[in-house]
Amino acid sequence: MKLCSFFLILISALPAFAGVEIDLDVLGDSLGGWQARNGRAAEYEISESVYRTYQPETSPSPDGGIFVSIRIDHVRGFMASDDYASLELSFSADGTLVTAQSSLALQGRTISSELIKGGASASTSVAAPYVDRAVKIGTDLVADLSSKLLREKIVEPGRVSFPAAIRHNYNLIYKAVRVKPDAPIPAGTVPSTTTGAKPPESLPEKPAAIEKPAPLAPDKKPEEPAKPGEKTVVDATSKKEVPLPNIHPYTGNGAPMTPLPEKKDRSALLSVGSEVLKTARDVVKEGMR
Repeated sequence: MKLCSFFLILISALPAFAGVEIDLDVLGDSLGGWQARNGRAAEYEISESVYRTYQPETSPSPDGGIFVSIRIDHVRGFMASDDYASLELSFSADGTLVTAQSSLALQGRTISSELIKGGASASTSVAAPYVDRAVKIGTDLVADLSSKLLREKIVEPGRVSFPAAIRHNYNLIYKAVRVKPDAPIPAGTVPSTTTGAKPPESLPEKPAAIEKPAPLAPDKKPEEPAKPGEKTVVDATSKKEVPLPNIHPYTGNGAPMTPLPEKKDRSALLSVGSEVLKTARDVVKEGMR
């Protein structure tokens, strides 16, 4: 389980390729601009001969890459028919050049190169193996076409330099290839397969909890101060000052005027006791019968 989790994290951290494309603006600028044939082609000179390159045609490959086909003309003038060439390149999903092939049409004669593949033996550079492989494919392609042109005893300057024009387009197309990467998935997460679920950023944020103010303590009534002239004493239970009763001095002519403690009403207690006594008597009488 730990090994599976490690591979899931490693794969999810890698960027996912969305596709391969040819940057037409970059390719057109390197050829002098798409100004010929109503903006569909570019004309330029190589070895004092005029060549015309049309905008490439691309189609997706089953492996996720693209197949590129481009037409190149050798412009010979008004009194002669032009020569034509085609260049076909295959790129993998990560932008690596896989195969290359080219053909020439010279006044009814067709010269086709072999299908040049980029095998493991084509790469000799450790620092840039893919670039070195592309250079090896381009070199083998031009060498194959040049050798077949010599067999046909072609001597016209524009035709002899046709393989060089093909190699020129080959280099520029390779530099114009772009890979469109998707946003990489953060490491440690697994892509969700749930459909219709909203991303976390689209969910409404919970409002911050509002702290309720603490309830105010009820106002305490101010303690009434002792009346002037009254004596007070601190109560041991409530820790409050309580006034002492007024004590009048004793006089021989009568009883002291100091108020006596209030007598409690014991009539209720006596009435309850008489009821209990009556009930007990009735119980005793019942038991003697």
